[in-house]
Amino acid sequence: MNRINQKLKEDKKLLSIYFTAGYPSLNDTAEIIQHLEQNGVDMIEIGLPFSDPLADGPTIQESSTAALRNGMNTELLFDQLKKIRKTVSIPLIMMGYFNPVFQYGVEAFCEKCQEIGIDGIILPDLPLDVYQEEYETIFKKYGLINVFLITPQTSEERIREIDEASDGFIYMVSSASTTGAKTGFGEKTETYFEKINGMNLKNPQIVGFGISNSDTFNQATKKTKGAIIGSAFIKHLTQNGVEKIDKFVRGIR
Repeated sequence: MNRINQKLKEDKKLLSIYFTAGYPSLNDTAEIIQHLEQNGVDMIEIGLPFSDPLADGPTIQESSTAALRNGMNTELLFDQLKKIRKTVSIPLIMMGYFNPVFQYGVEAFCEKCQEIGIDGIILPDLPLDVYQEEYETIFKKYGLINVFLITPQTSEERIREIDEASDGFIYMVSSASTTGAKTGFGEKTETYFEKINGMNLKNPQIVGFGISNSDTFNQATKKTKGAIIGSAFIKHLTQNGVEKIDKFVRGIR
């Protein structure tokens, strides 16, 4: 069974952390992953930096620009992760944009992911229909879960199509804005959470965008399986480096 599916079966609210590979320093990637697992994080999203990250807020954009400037690229990231499964057992998900994957070669990318122990991929700009027509068989050949996103603007019909096509969890974007930390969720977002909960989807949902502390984590996970924190963690790395990851995770739960 894929590690993502195993983790989703656990009787707990899951904390997933996103960070940009190659940031703050080029060779921090494996150490950050190891520290996150050691401090109780349930899943990790490894961000593949891209020069035009449209869905990301300024914090992640800046980290992506810095990582590219540091010299991070797809081949180097795979090289940094080639021994990661000797020290890390939690699910690892590659997150990025489709262009670098396409440039690398979709099948070659998926094969490399399987080789180093990646469990899933999140490509926000890869449409469901294109994935199903052209790439689904490749992803499944290499045992990779493709995670789809829904937003408050996604129609109920589309949500059900995504649910049917999914075999892990659904990435539930909390708002239509770009990524970034918020102090809390408003009534409109709470209504959206209620709506999705009421749809009784077969795949659990994990909320992303706007989670930055224990309050927003608890609010986001009342009716979902877990939450993803990205911008707030990257800000923490910027200010504190790799050494104080334990402090950040303790502050969430």
